Amino acid sequence: MALVALGLGSNLGNRLLNLKNAVRSMERSGLRVMRASDVFETAPWGITDQPCFLNACALLECALSPRELLESLKDIEARLGRTMTRRWGERLIDLDILLIDSLIHREADLCVPHPEMHRRGFVLVPLARIIPDRVHPLTGRTIASMASDFPEELRICSL
Repeated sequence: MALVALGLGSNLGNRLLNLKNAVRSMERSGLRVMRASDVFETAPWGITDQPCFLNACALLECALSPRELLESLKDIEARLGRTMTRRWGERLIDLDILLIDSLIHREADLCVPHPEMHRRGFVLVPLARIIPDRVHPLTGRTIASMASDFPEELRICSL
């Protein structure tokens, strides 16, 4: 079984309920959710003319291959109503694979660790709440150390 870190985000509809439904759907799909971070309200990244996001991270135990995990998460997103819009645009739910153990995996549509996670405070701050001492396999830095590069205050929401 691999330990998998996921990023969760939503900026449309009932954002908190969307995140909760995603966690429930993961568990019903056979993914064992071990821990979840606090939920943070964050400004949009990339395309800024859209509503604010709620973001969180979850730690899973998973026996799926990276490809099978990606397909399972895309299926969950579709069942929860996500439709593809513009890149970095608004969405009901977004589930991103951040880390799988210390795996380095590269395909056109699947990169582990997530190629942008080290640049995103909205990923690193919640991730540091659940796996602060985990070392990023490419940067060699702990998640807590990378999160400290983003001292801006994120608003915590109750889950």
